[in-house]
Amino acid sequence: MANGVQKELPEKRPLSGVERAAILLLSIGEEDAAEVMKHLGPREVQKLGATMARLGSVTREQVEEVLSSFTELVESQTSLGLEAEDYIRTVLVKALGEDKADSLVDRIMLGKSSKGIDSLRWMEPRAIAEMIRLEHPQIISIVLSFLESDQAAKVLAVLPENSRPDIMLRIATLEGVQPNALAELDDILERQFSGGNAGSLKSSTVGGVKKAADILNFTDTSIESGILESITDVDPDLSQSIQDLMFVFDNLMEVDDRGFQALLREVQSESLITALKGADDALKEKFFKNMSKRAAEMMRDDLESKGPVRLSDVESAQKEVLAVARRMADSGDISLGGSGEEFV
Repeated sequence: MANGVQKELPEKRPLSGVERAAILLLSIGEEDAAEVMKHLGPREVQKLGATMARLGSVTREQVEEVLSSFTELVESQTSLGLEAEDYIRTVLVKALGEDKADSLVDRIMLGKSSKGIDSLRWMEPRAIAEMIRLEHPQIISIVLSFLESDQAAKVLAVLPENSRPDIMLRIATLEGVQPNALAELDDILERQFSGGNAGSLKSSTVGGVKKAADILNFTDTSIESGILESITDVDPDLSQSIQDLMFVFDNLMEVDDRGFQALLREVQSESLITALKGADDALKEKFFKNMSKRAAEMMRDDLESKGPVRLSDVESAQKEVLAVARRMADSGDISLGGSGEEFV
């Protein structure tokens, strides 16, 4: 699986959400699948495409089950004729409180009115870095704050090393962007892509300590350490606040067994084996106990036979596993603990 070899989907375990979506798209034909893909974001397209490519033999029963559940879901939906943004904002305020809800709604609704900034989500990190590298660090920090954290981390990694701490410091202390500044930035970016008017934008809450922590969670350990050391020199309390909100591999101990089992269905075996080379015994045992007896025995054998692994490879593999865990937490499939606030 880790080497791209197609395998038959096992019938004994439930299909993951992305596997069900991939089977559905493979079942409806190229033109309809392409129409669906047009409405997905870059992360969803990449994940779905990879899963579709990895799928091997799918049984008739699995296809029928996916299509049946999809039909039932569609039949249960109805258009209520509500103003979506007002409805979403009201519901989220009641659920999360006004501060968290405003930030989340801004991100949800951003794509409706912000074409320039939103276009960056489809670009390669190196191309984004080339586009913004000569801008003022404050502009760069705003752009990175609007990107998904994993994409922002990749952009940060190819920006000049001496500029990274300043950019992250600005992200951590960024409290919001005024409408005129956001509209100006969006207009500039959109003209580079397609021209036109970016429309009216509301003041948006972006950045902050949590965003800085999320971005650093996705960066290589060497880059992360250098940035945190530099921020510590300038503002020790801020550096500690960022570290308190970061989710590290050992924090997976706080995921419940059901979440662990869901995570194991999504993580590639080779990445997990490498990641566990650097884990303590308690965390290894938690992984083993949430596998079948046979799978746990095979994993133990693979760990023993793998031999020494470079620390950088272990850290990279652990970040891959954590990236999967965060994506699953974002979609509500699992709940993450951690030393800071709850991940939402």
